[in-house]
Amino acid sequence: MKTTTLLSVVALLGLTASLCTVPRALAANEELEQAATHHVRTEQNKARDQYRNPVATLAFFDVTPHSSVVEISPGAGWYTEILAPLLAAHGNLYAAHFPADTTSEYGQRARANFVTKLASDPIYRKVQLTAFAPLAGVEVAPAGSADVVLTFRNLHNWYMAGGEEAMLHAFNNFYTALKPGGVLGVVEHRLPESRLDTNWTRSGYFPQSLAVKIAEQAGFVFEASSEINANPKDTADHPNGVWTLPPSLRVGDADPEIYKAIGESDRMTLKFRKPLAQ
Repeated sequence: MKTTTLLSVVALLGLTASLCTVPRALAANEELEQAATHHVRTEQNKARDQYRNPVATLAFFDVTPHSSVVEISPGAGWYTEILAPLLAAHGNLYAAHFPADTTSEYGQRARANFVTKLASDPIYRKVQLTAFAPLAGVEVAPAGSADVVLTFRNLHNWYMAGGEEAMLHAFNNFYTALKPGGVLGVVEHRLPESRLDTNWTRSGYFPQSLAVKIAEQAGFVFEASSEINANPKDTADHPNGVWTLPPSLRVGDADPEIYKAIGESDRMTLKFRKPLAQ
């Protein structure tokens, strides 16, 4: 009788824990939905949700309102417009932009515009502006402070700048910033593995197998992939690479409607985790 009773109690506790997890997950998704409709989001950016799927993507990467998040190379702030409202009350957001001393005119301009954006609304007051470059020892956030590091459509840039070495520097820096058990979330234009023998390196597309290989070299464990951001219409074979497609539409004399019909690029969505045991 005592054994039966004990097993019943254990089963009940397990069921109770499961039932508690469901409301928490639903609450987090509701808050993601609310953040995606926050007033700071521009209509132009909202129009791209159909391709970038921010709510499902952030949920897949375990981002919650209580997370400490590092956004790598936030650009003009497309995801910042969602992450800042989401994390404003209980979380932290590090925006690792171009370094303040960058010699790139584009980088200087992009960082200055981002600083102006952060000053435009009180919702951004907690955003901590840091720096990123695919170099050794760059601190995108204090070591061991982040629950999640996010990078969206950046891998091809690092590869074009410095090959696998630059990418490994970047992944090592993310590993250092993350807490044990933390998540690295990667979204990138996906090169079909069947096209590895083509001249793909400056196309803007990147092979998933190489992304996984370099992340694992940095110490990450590849946990899962998702087709949230997949686009089967995209062949990854266009005259001007990924920039042929929306939103860039570098189509030359071609009919832009052809590429608008394809939509934005096919994207891999990869989830890596920093092991608990160090």
